[in-house]
Amino acid sequence: MPGKNETVCLINLGCAKNLVDGEVILGRLATSGYIPFPEPERADIILINTCGFLEEAREESRKFIRQMLKWKKIYPSKKIGVIGCYVELARERLSMLFPQVDFWLGVKEIDQIVEVLKGKKFKPSSQTFLYDEHMPRILSTPPVWAYIKIAEGCSHSCTFCTIPRIKGPYRSRSIASIVREARQLAELGVKEINLISQDTTYFGRDRGNESKLARLLEELIKVPGIAWIRWLYGFPEEIDDSLLEVMTDPKICPYFDLPFQHAHRRILRLMRRGFDGRQAIKLINRIRQKIPEASIRTSLIVGFPGEGREEFRELLDFVRQAEFDYLGVFTYSREKGTAAYELGDPISPEEKKERKEIIMQLQAEISRRRLSRFLGQKLQVLLDGSSSPGKSIYYGRTRYQAPEVDGVVRIAWKKKADPPQPGLAWIEITGYGRYDLQGRLVDGNTD
Repeated sequence: MPGKNETVCLINLGCAKNLVDGEVILGRLATSGYIPFPEPERADIILINTCGFLEEAREESRKFIRQMLKWKKIYPSKKIGVIGCYVELARERLSMLFPQVDFWLGVKEIDQIVEVLKGKKFKPSSQTFLYDEHMPRILSTPPVWAYIKIAEGCSHSCTFCTIPRIKGPYRSRSIASIVREARQLAELGVKEINLISQDTTYFGRDRGNESKLARLLEELIKVPGIAWIRWLYGFPEEIDDSLLEVMTDPKICPYFDLPFQHAHRRILRLMRRGFDGRQAIKLINRIRQKIPEASIRTSLIVGFPGEGREEFRELLDFVRQAEFDYLGVFTYSREKGTAAYELGDPISPEEKKERKEIIMQLQAEISRRRLSRFLGQKLQVLLDGSSSPGKSIYYGRTRYQAPEVDGVVRIAWKKKADPPQPGLAWIEITGYGRYDLQGRLVDGNTD
């Protein structure tokens, strides 16, 4: 009988939103009798949850498909399934490239994984799959923190982006559904929840503005057991007074993840983005005036068509003036099916890479300077149980650091002492580097 004692290895590629989908898929499989298994070479079934956002991500997906098909060649009975964004974008091409793959599921079909494995027929949905609190989920993050996906899709029209084409328009979950999931996670021992979507600040606007991010945060604050609440991926023009006000609550991490993308007005107009550099600086000043301890992260694109020396110099000046805590840089990738594709790709890969390196070197100095303000302070840190193999160094994060993308706190530990338990602890900051902090435990009891 399919599913009974069959092992399944899921390989998640791409963003945190993909990770959550993968956790839900594993939960569904486990409740249907399949056994999650970490080693693909020994699993009966291998699932590859792909990313299709950029060519670099698509190449990574193809690489993993090739690697897993090698195991199928050795063990012909092994099933290989490829699912997710890349399949939604290019199913026909992929099926021609890799005819040995047993099945393909796009983002509208991934919740039908059990039916596919059991050979049952199903009717694909017209919408991208969006889970809710009733669906079982196996967390793959450390036990003290988790993501909650609050929406799916995107209703913006940025000229460089394929997401609306892959995922469709924005669809919010209900506040009640998200709060119930937060309660479930708290019962599992989760201390920090990270709210994610393609644009978290757009939350509720597809429901006639009846529920917005500020209202959602107000309800999540009431959930017992959750100590930190963080939202990721917001649009600058959607930051309003109601959101800033609720973010003064101590349970809300003073953290703003705002992808400005560029600073030059003409480039932003070509991107169909709202804010220019001057407006962005005004918003940053407004945030820091309301919440002086705020940590601000952004992402930028270099090498967009039309970005010459003058435009790049303005972007550098913007980074200097804004003094972001953390920053990520993408080199422009020309994507078929996007409006920007018609603009060509006149800037060489070498020039794009050089511009990225210049910004990252500048940001490293800024991040180090921003971190210096914590020296000597006692900060609450979330310890997740991770450590350096063979060394008495344990890792955690402050409220000012998001998981997986920002720096960490490196905590020295006496070799003979029992390792710190996952949870919240007070750490005295004793040093800092470009992106990380160093510290020592002040109070041995996590809380």
